[in-house]
Amino acid sequence: MPRKYRVIQWATGNVGAAALRHFIENPTFQLAAVLVTNPEKAGKDAGEIARLAPTGVIATADVESIVAMQADCVHFAPAVQDIAMVCRLLRSGKNVVSPLGPFYPTERFRADCEAIEAACRDGGTTFHGSGMHPGFMGDILPLTLIRIMDRVDRIHVLEVVDHLANPSHYIEFMGFGRECAALLAKPSRSPEAAHFFAESMAMVVEALGKKIGNLTTKLEVAAATRDIVHPRGVVKAGTVAGQHYEWTAWVDGAPFMTYHFYWTVGKQDMEPRWDSGEAGYRIIIEGNPSMDVTIRRPTAVDGNVRYISLWTAMAGVNAIPSVCESGPGMVTHRDLGLLDLHGLVRS
Repeated sequence: MPRKYRVIQWATGNVGAAALRHFIENPTFQLAAVLVTNPEKAGKDAGEIARLAPTGVIATADVESIVAMQADCVHFAPAVQDIAMVCRLLRSGKNVVSPLGPFYPTERFRADCEAIEAACRDGGTTFHGSGMHPGFMGDILPLTLIRIMDRVDRIHVLEVVDHLANPSHYIEFMGFGRECAALLAKPSRSPEAAHFFAESMAMVVEALGKKIGNLTTKLEVAAATRDIVHPRGVVKAGTVAGQHYEWTAWVDGAPFMTYHFYWTVGKQDMEPRWDSGEAGYRIIIEGNPSMDVTIRRPTAVDGNVRYISLWTAMAGVNAIPSVCESGPGMVTHRDLGLLDLHGLVRS
């Protein structure tokens, strides 16, 4: 039998709660502790937070007790990345896996990566930025497909999310419901966002022996043709109901890899209606032979499932054993390669 890994879940939002449920149910892991940022969750059994039977592990908001605790790994999933805390955890002797990155040592995040590397050396520990996109969909999946190609000319990665079908707490944060001209003039997404995704693009481009020369951004919006009611409110007619971002990495003076983000609140009641395909992810690679792979949004019995949170959590959680067995330092998807996956087949 494979060894058990003693783990700590840091934060229990959508991604953290999905990871917590897996830690409780997968015999590969022993849940050591749960750090919560919502004071209303402190003192609750981890099982209650995960909507499972009691575990005997009581959630805490006491950061110092978590830092002092012995564990193999922390799955670090707060709402906002905290590099200083990541480094504290690494220096305390615990490996860290985080869906928030950093994912790859690009120049933009060189200082963060160097700080993490130093903390890993001090603690004899390993760090892995997992994510989903950036992360799995935008780097390891394209590289896996490219392995059976003869030539690569152009790469497109599409993320298609309907926030009405997949309810999100980020509807207002992302700018849905704003005036179209105002959003175009001042996008809700930070200009830094493109650089986070460029980590994954750099991972792919550099694996192909090239370098990114330039990074460009394009944004178009779609307006609601009627009032769209969603679980958190209403997107008024004439305001932003859809956003299409393009972030493109240029190589040798030409566009080479583009991330497309089609984010909408509903699919029909907006203009223009983009031919973005089904909700999920799509990888298009032009070359010889060309590749076109779609991963569709899964459906549940009730027609709704929070698939993005689950996928994002599992991309990191399933890497924990391999991260724990790696040497000290920051490891990327390229470094980890194919993973041994334990505890996924269970009655």
